[in-house]
Amino acid sequence: MPYKNITLQSENNITLVTINRPDKLNALNIETIDELHRAFLETENDQNCKVIILTGSGNKAFVAGADISEFYKFTVEQGKQLSADGHTKLFNLIEDLSKPVIAAINGFALGGGLELAMSCHIRVASNNAKMGLPEVSLGVIPGYGGTQRLPQLVGKGKAMEMIFTAQMITAQDALNCKLVNYVTSSEELLNQCKEIATQICKNSPTAISAAVRSINAGFAGNNGLNTEIEEFGKCFGTADFKEGTLAFLEKRKPQFTGC
Repeated sequence: MPYKNITLQSENNITLVTINRPDKLNALNIETIDELHRAFLETENDQNCKVIILTGSGNKAFVAGADISEFYKFTVEQGKQLSADGHTKLFNLIEDLSKPVIAAINGFALGGGLELAMSCHIRVASNNAKMGLPEVSLGVIPGYGGTQRLPQLVGKGKAMEMIFTAQMITAQDALNCKLVNYVTSSEELLNQCKEIATQICKNSPTAISAAVRSINAGFAGNNGLNTEIEEFGKCFGTADFKEGTLAFLEKRKPQFTGC
C-alpha cells in the first residue's frame, strides 16, 4: 500500500523516513501515525536497512505537533484510546526498534513532534530548531510519552519547567540540557545524521539490537543489569561475535552479517 503522508528513501544501508505534510507543518494525524507504524515495521524487517533517519519535509518543522482538529471533541475514553494507540503503534515501537533511529530535527518539534523525536535513539537538531511541550496551554498534558521520556533526558526539574510553562527552547538550550546530541546548520543536518549512521553501520547489528534492549530495560523499570547479563551472554552465540573477535585477532575489519 503506497504512503500518502510520508516518503522513504534508502541508500548505503540507511533509510530516510520523511514526514511529508508541509502545509500542516508535518503535524501528526491518525493517518500519518498509521503510515509511520507501517514504515517502521517495513524498515525493521528490511535486511538491507541498518539505521533509520527520521525527519520532516521542508525547513520549518520536524513535526509541529498533533493535529488538534482530529481530537478536540473527544470524550475521556476516546482521549485514553488516542494516547494508548499512539504509544503502541509508534512511540514505543520506535524506542524498542532493534535498529537505531536518528531524529533529524529540522525546525519546530512541538508537542507530539518533540515526543516523536524523544522516542528516537539519537537526536540531531538544526540551529533554527525550536522544541517544547505546549500541551498544558491547551488544557491537556503530553500524551505520547512526554511526561516520561523528557525527565529521563533532561532531569525531573527541567522537564517540569518545560511542561508547566509550555515554553519553547532553542536548539542550543536543548543541547545544553542534553535533550539533543548535536546542533548543526540546516544545510548540514542530514549530512551530520548520515555520518553518525555510517559509523553505526560499521558495527554488529545483533550487538546493537542487544544494546537497545539492555539500555531500555533499565529505563522501563526492569532490572537493566540482569537484562545486560542475558543479552551479553546471547551475543556469544551469534555469528557476529565470532566474526568480530576473529577479525580483531586477525587485525582486519569485520564483515558483520547481523546473524
